Amino acid sequence: MTRRGLYLFVALGLIWGIPYLFIKIAVEELTPEFLVLARCAIAAALLLPIAARQRALAPVLRRWKPLLAFSIFEIVMPWYALNAAEKTLPSSTTGLLLASIPLVAIGVAFVMGRRHRVTALTVLGLMTGTAGVAAVVGLDLGGGDLGAVALIGVAVVGYAIGPAILSKWMHDLPGLGIMALALTISGLIYLPIVAITGGWPTEVPSPPVITSVFVLAIVCSAVAFLLMFALIAEIGPVRMTAITYVNPAVAVVAGALVLGEAVTVYTGLGFALILIGCWLVTLPDKKAPAAAEPSTETQPTPAV
Repeated sequence: MTRRGLYLFVALGLIWGIPYLFIKIAVEELTPEFLVLARCAIAAALLLPIAARQRALAPVLRRWKPLLAFSIFEIVMPWYALNAAEKTLPSSTTGLLLASIPLVAIGVAFVMGRRHRVTALTVLGLMTGTAGVAAVVGLDLGGGDLGAVALIGVAVVGYAIGPAILSKWMHDLPGLGIMALALTISGLIYLPIVAITGGWPTEVPSPPVITSVFVLAIVCSAVAFLLMFALIAEIGPVRMTAITYVNPAVAVVAGALVLGEAVTVYTGLGFALILIGCWLVTLPDKKAPAAAEPSTETQPTPAV
């Protein structure tokens, strides 16, 4: 990895590790649906002009059906689920559970026709990762907050399906145009939802909450996507997925340092088992035929 690639990797790992902290702060005063709307509106306002200047919007709009599906699974569903779950769950626990996305991605790939050969290591990885999730949910949380854990499950499934949609139907389209339009569509979907549910703030939020919204929208969304495209161009989409292993660690440290969230033995055990499981299921199959690396434009990790 080049020095530039290393800098981009570290920066994006940190940026995508802190959303859970700022979500936790924001949902203390804002409804989950309004937080999604605010984040999408601000990020889209920043990315749309850039995408327009690069003429990256028209090609994406021609495939509006997969674009709509991607928007729903990558943003509409998981962002609300994360916001609602963090009403009760610690931010660090959210980050840890999302580390299980590669485990679910194996099943999603199978359902969508990308047959992943099941090896002994794949089975071992799935079992190990599942044990890690059980350690976090059953031991660290004491089996409580199962409704919030179910919401995290919704986010995990959405984040596993989103990149699969890109790979199958939109791999040749400009990634910047996809993300700019997906954020716009998601914001438009949530605008009537917030209006109907009465999710508008009834008073001006506190400075920490306002700061959290802007950090989530500008840093963790708009800037992160630009860094992501630069990193993929620098090191390729396959090595880029290693960032999945960095984000949960950042989430745990941020939650402990800023919010005083407890880091227990079970937290460490669950984290280790989940990462080992993800590593095992994503090991290259030496017996499988060699395949060309996917397009460097549209293979993002979850847009947390």
